[in-house]
Amino acid sequence: MEQRNLVGSRIRKARLSEKPKASQADISARLAVQGVILSANSIGKIEMGTRPVTDIQLMAFAKALKVPVTWLLGLDEKEL
Repeated sequence: MEQRNLVGSRIRKARLSEKPKASQADISARLAVQGVILSANSIGKIEMGTRPVTDIQLMAFAKALKVPVTWLLGLDEKEL
């Protein structure tokens, strides 16, 4: 299967590193508050790398997960 994004594994890592762990539905709700509508199912596909991510969605994920965009892109190797 073709990789369709660079950030999916990092989104999953950030989501699961929260205390308590955030669900895909939790992240979907946080994105919706920012005007970005993605279902939990779509977030799962993003995390698996099978769905592309727009720049607007990338910015919203970074804000929702409280991580830098550069970290999501793998350009910042700092641990969460």
